[in-house]
Amino acid sequence: MSMGTGAGIEESEGMVRLVPGALQRPASPLTVGALNRQLLADFPAADAEPWDRTGMTAGDPAQLVRKVAFALDPTVEAIVAAADGGANVLITHHPLYLSAPDSFAPATSVATSPGAGVWCAVERGVAVLSFHTALDVSPRAQRVLPGLLGLAFQRVLQPLPDTVEKGYGQLCDFGDGPMLTLGQLSARCTSVFGRAPRVWGDMGRGLERVVTCTGSLADTGRAALRAQADCVVCGEAKYHEALDLSQAGLDIIELGHDASELPLVPVLMAAVSALGVPEDAMFVVNQSHNWSYPEAVRV
Repeated sequence: MSMGTGAGIEESEGMVRLVPGALQRPASPLTVGALNRQLLADFPAADAEPWDRTGMTAGDPAQLVRKVAFALDPTVEAIVAAADGGANVLITHHPLYLSAPDSFAPATSVATSPGAGVWCAVERGVAVLSFHTALDVSPRAQRVLPGLLGLAFQRVLQPLPDTVEKGYGQLCDFGDGPMLTLGQLSARCTSVFGRAPRVWGDMGRGLERVVTCTGSLADTGRAALRAQADCVVCGEAKYHEALDLSQAGLDIIELGHDASELPLVPVLMAAVSALGVPEDAMFVVNQSHNWSYPEAVRV
């Protein structure tokens, strides 16, 4: 899956670099703190899971927004790419951390230093804002996977309390289009996401009701089964969970956790654009090639 970069930015080895003459002045009169508050109005922390981190986890709220980078994950590499691209804000789906780091030191990964991302963000002057499960349950996110796969969205499968518009999982059918078999829908997933999914079920089975779910399947699989869905398209499912569900009659198409959530990055970009940040002051850090299938790589 490829995502475009803004004017003044060139990709280099999957990341980005600043081109001479690119925009350096503040992109808008927005401060980082004001940007954070307005995005929290779109993706409220109250909608997120209680264990999650929502909004700004590092940065100076008084700074004016110069340029905004977007990524799925706030890795050290992504923070460096954002800074090298002239951005002083990095907006991501996943947060910098869930449990607070117990140490801070420079490193290339949080695997060797838990606070490496925070250290890098402070050192490079990049504020990090993340919206994770608040974005997952938002109305803006509900049409993303159905739209990409040509499915007709019917309703949120697991709505949050007191709302039918927010929640987890999207119950879909094929609308006015022809119904597909599991094999045909799997092939469509390969075409859309550029990677072959892992599929559980009979490829020749005809499908009528499909549930889509970004990221981890969790209890959405059981909810799909109760809703008498034929298939669920998700980011990932635990082996025994997928085995049990498939033997109960629910086919599963696993896209890959990151593959299923990368399409949410443009949702964040659209929200920032609506706040008046110009297109040439936004760019995406390409994280679509963090891993690959060996048979797809020429050696």
